[in-house]
Formats: sequence, C-alpha cells, structure tokens
Amino acid sequence: MNALAATNRNFRHAARILGLDSKVEKSLLIPFREIKVECTIPKDDGTLVSYVGFRVQHDNARGPMKGGIRYHPEVDPDEVNALAQLMTWKTAVADIPYGGAKGGIGCTPRELSLSELERLTRVFTQKIHDLIGIHTDVPAPDMGTNSQTMAWILDEYSKFHGHSPAVVTGKPIDLGGSLGREAATGRGVVYAAEALLAEYGKSIGGFWERWVLGSKAHNERGGKVIAVSDITGAVKNPKGLDIPELLRHKEATGSLRNFHGGDSMDPSELLLHECDVLIPCALGGVLNRENAADVKAKFIVEAANHPTDPEADEILSKKGVIILPDIYANAGGVTVSYFEWVQNIQGFMWEEEQVNNELRRYMTRAFHNIKNMCKTHDCNLRMGAFTLGVNRVARATLLRGWEA
Repeated sequence: MNALAATNRNFRHAARILGLDSKVEKSLLIPFREIKVECTIPKDDGTLVSYVGFRVQHDNARGPMKGGIRYHPEVDPDEVNALAQLMTWKTAVADIPYGGAKGGIGCTPRELSLSELERLTRVFTQKIHDLIGIHTDVPAPDMGTNSQTMAWILDEYSKFHGHSPAVVTGKPIDLGGSLGREAATGRGVVYAAEALLAEYGKSIGGFWERWVLGSKAHNERGGKVIAVSDITGAVKNPKGLDIPELLRHKEATGSLRNFHGGDSMDPSELLLHECDVLIPCALGGVLNRENAADVKAKFIVEAANHPTDPEADEILSKKGVIILPDIYANAGGVTVSYFEWVQNIQGFMWEEEQVNNELRRYMTRAFHNIKNMCKTHDCNLRMGAFTLGVNRVARATLLRGWEA
C-alpha cells in the first residue's frame, strides 16, 4: 500500500471513531492547493536539464501551512500529498498553530554539484515564491535538503518580498536559525520514547540517547545501542556500540562499513534484530507484511514518516508490539521549527536550554493527550494520535465556518 492510501486509511478510521460528518470528512481530506512546476537549469557543463517540483498545501485551518522540501528521485505527487496530510495531523497532535504542507523535487542530490543544487533551489523558489510566505506556508529541510538549501530559499524569496527570515525554518544560525533545531527531531524522539517507556516502568539508556542525539555525553543509564544502519551499510555489536566512536568513523570515512567496534551486517536484517526498541529513521514502508512477523522488538518508535504499512501494523499489533506513531514520535523537528518561526517574528532569539526545555514540555504533553484519546476511544497509540490530530483540525474548521 502506498503512502497516500495508507494515510487516507488511517484518517478515515479516525474519522469513523470520532463520528465526523461525511461532508467534514471529505473537506479535511482534500488538499487546499497542489502545485507542480518545471525547473529547468543549466548544468555545469552548459547542458540544460529539467526537474519537476511539487508543493502540496493540505490544510490551513489552524494556521500557516508547514512542511519540509525533499530532494529525492522517488518524489511524486502521491508521496508529497500523503506527507502534507500527515503534517496537518502532526502539527495538531503537537498542538502548534500550523497546518500541513510538503514539497519536493524529483532529483538525485548527490549527482548534482553544489552550484547546480543552488540553481535548482533558486529556480524552484522563483516558481513558488508567491504561494509561500511567513503567514501562508513555511518550508523546512527534509530528506536531501539542509540548512544551506533553506538559506538559498530565504535569499531568493527575499529578493521578491524583502528580508523575511521567518519564511523558512531550519536555517543556518547566522541567518536566524534556532539553536537546537538541527538535533530537534532526534531529541524529540528521545523525549517521546522516554514518555512511552515510562508507562511501562522502563527508561532510556545513555548509549541510546547518545546515538539519537549524536551527543558526547558519557553517562550510561543501563541501555545500549546494539545495531545501527544507514544508506552506507549496517553494523552490530551485541555488547553495545561505542556511538561517539562510530560517529567519528562515519564522519572520517563517509560510511558505517569497516568500523572496528562492530561487525558488518545486512541492513535489511537490522529490522529483525533482537532488541527492546526499534527505531526506523529513514524511508517509509520498511516494515511490511513480508517482514513484520519476524520483528523481535518490543517497542517501535517511528522516527521516519510512514515506516510501517497498515498490513504490518495489524501483524505487529497482534504480536503485542507497541508502536509509537510517526505523527507524534518525529514531531520534534516541526515543533522546534515553530520555535524558530516565533523567534524570527519576535526578533528575539532563545538560548538552547530554553529551546530544549520547551521541546520536552511539548512532547510530554502531547503524549499524555494521545493516551487520553486512547482511553476515551479504546484504541491503540496510532489511532489515539490520529483522533487527537483530526479532531483538533475538524474543530478549527467548524469554528471558522467552513460552509460559509
């Protein structure tokens, strides 16, 4: 099942649980605006090449639309549409005053030079500048993009609209980015997992926290990371990986392969490795009906968007695996993006400690709100999160007078 079909299925299930009127349900499902543009640029060798860019603005009932821009060869309208819709529910779950959007360009970033990436980003911004804005739609980095991409968008947008630091988030600190933003998604995963495991009388170990945050902390509170994978490979050590050393190895070599502190493994085996907590962090659909029955983890924390297909969801639930859903677990990034936006509008920057403390407060509060929805509707955490998000957006839509 593709991402859009899976997202629509979860939405409709939540709508039935909430007893939403069919007209409201249909209204919430249809995107506010879908944008498709052609971006033609000269390559460094002088030849012309064209890429297709997308921006789906899903809903603005609760505030300006918000969502990342990804550069990836598999970017397509269905994926962008699904991720835009997920952002609508995610911002509502986190209770930040945004709607949802998502964008992307179908390209392979590593095949483009830095100057080609800049030209592509600027052309894309030129095509959509009148459809994004501080109080309209605020992009952010996603897969294949970073703070430098946001800097180019900010500069190009400002040529048309004047100095506008709040038009994007995830910017470099020197251009108005927020302290703590780069680690925010990982830090939010830690805070979300802490809240979940506390329900079961467990705690996060220091090694795991060091992995998620990439920090240099030395305290160990009983946990350990036994396997890690990324696009370059996978490595395991049942006694625990030395995460700071692994990060240094990755930075020096560009790969997880040949790390002396662990053994190489097939990346696909990592999902099936014996562990307490499994954290899928990259592409969607990695847990599916083919491998779900072999998953040995007790808890799954969805740091990626849509990593678990609905069929896998059912299999894992029957096995008793507790899944912390993506629309909550990876909301740390958009939450600190909101803090960045607030700081830009106020022209007053926060200390990193304040950013992190506020993030912990938002993530912990959201978890308890999800648990309350689970109790109210006798549902699992995924439907608890979806009913919480969908209900907030539906209420905002009705209060605004959507039929007028």
